[in-house]
Formats: sequence, C-alpha cells, structure tokens
Amino acid sequence: MKTNIILAVAAAAIVSLSGCAGGGPSNQQIGTGAGAVLGGVAGNALFGGTAGTVGGAAAGALVGNEVGKRR
Repeated sequence: MKTNIILAVAAAAIVSLSGCAGGGPSNQQIGTGAGAVLGGVAGNALFGGTAGTVGGAAAGALVGNEVGKRR
C-alpha cells in the first residue's frame, strides 16, 4: 500500500513537470517536483496513511519551490 502511494506521488510530479515546454524545466519547477516527491515519502514514513503523504508532499513542494527560486 505504501509503495502505491509513493509511486502515485512520484508519477504526479513527473506528469506535472512534463507539461512544461520550452528549454526544459526551471530550477523552481525542479525544486517543486523534487520537494513534493521527497516530502511525500517523508510524510508517509513519519505519519503513515494518505493524509501524511499528501501533507508531506504539499510541505515539500513549498520548500522545494522556495529553494528553487534562490538557485
């Protein structure tokens, strides 16, 4: 069950980044996607369940977005 959730979060991140056209993704987009995946994995490991995964993915996306802006 946990593997399915992790794969779903990773697939969502890949799909969202694949829609970006023109010269590849920006650092901000890469940071957002990577943060969402890592946050989802961490949220699932720490809190378990769907709420932990989604909450971790959301928090990770916010942090990754800010880190990507600064690079």
